[in-house]
Amino acid sequence: YDVVTVDLSNGRDYPIYIGANFDEKEAGEILRSHVKGNRALIITNDLIAPLYLEKYERIMKEGGSLQVDTCVIPDGEANKTVENMGLILDKAMELGLDRKVTFVALGGGVIGDMAGFAAAIYQRGVNFIQIPTTVMAMTDSSVGGKTGVNHPLGKNMIGAFHQPQCVYIDTNTLSTLPDRELQSGIAEVIKYGLIRDVEFFEWQEQNMDKILSRDPDALRYAIKRSCENKAEVVKADELEADVRATLNLGHTFGHAIENRSGYGVYLHGEAVAIGTVMAATMSAKMGWIEKDLVQRTYDIMLAAKLPVELPVDSPMNSERFLSTMSVDKKVANGQLRLILLKGPLGNCVFTGDFDEEA
Repeated sequence: YDVVTVDLSNGRDYPIYIGANFDEKEAGEILRSHVKGNRALIITNDLIAPLYLEKYERIMKEGGSLQVDTCVIPDGEANKTVENMGLILDKAMELGLDRKVTFVALGGGVIGDMAGFAAAIYQRGVNFIQIPTTVMAMTDSSVGGKTGVNHPLGKNMIGAFHQPQCVYIDTNTLSTLPDRELQSGIAEVIKYGLIRDVEFFEWQEQNMDKILSRDPDALRYAIKRSCENKAEVVKADELEADVRATLNLGHTFGHAIENRSGYGVYLHGEAVAIGTVMAATMSAKMGWIEKDLVQRTYDIMLAAKLPVELPVDSPMNSERFLSTMSVDKKVANGQLRLILLKGPLGNCVFTGDFDEEA
């Protein structure tokens, strides 16, 4: 397996393990090595539970030194709420778990965000481990310590930065991932190429069919390279003062689409794909990038079988976009700031200086 390190200040570095066919004994040793106390709470959803919960419970219990409990909560962007996160806290309190407990997030981005946020606030903070089971979570949401839940008025508006002890990626879990979820996750992979890694973007243009057909080498490379990109950005700007915001290319438009359509109508990556094409189109309208790059962005999203525009009868018009986007974490001092592409492929800016007409 490969190990990518997320290098943070004050000795808070943590590893991302990326592999397939992990030996169960080895997997157990890796995971247990990141648990400080003798209690763990695995948090998962009702889809993942029948597939993988028993396996991870068994792996972590092996050797008998660890007491492992489980908590199954509803999944899906529409269920990523303060109320459902409260179910995790209820369970932890009922079990009498103390500050030495480790929460283990087993699932996609929704589970990782909710379990991580619960870990951030339970008794003012307990350790947690990420075991992402979707491409979206493996390449983006599980790395970097962003946790949180949605609010009816805005996505991810309630949350905290709370870094995991480790991220454990077994790409075999992707064998049960529906195609639509796989494609959704690829939107984040494409993002890294557009904002900072030209070679990776060109590799994706050549290999998208391999990724979609779940070629193990292509998937593993896509995940590893994404994690390396994410780790570099998080190291430079852990709390999103500036450069980390560029990881939100397409997300301000995308979050507005998710919020206004109703959480769950579009998968997160689908909304980000449409938002990325919108951001590229806007960048070109302002003369910041060549038209050719808009076309390449459009083409790679189509190659990944992702949507590239809202349907003609969509209720989203420009007024609605601007009003919904004004409730976004990238608003500063009342000014909306967007991530737009500028210059040759692999370059972007985080700016409030854009033409609202565009």
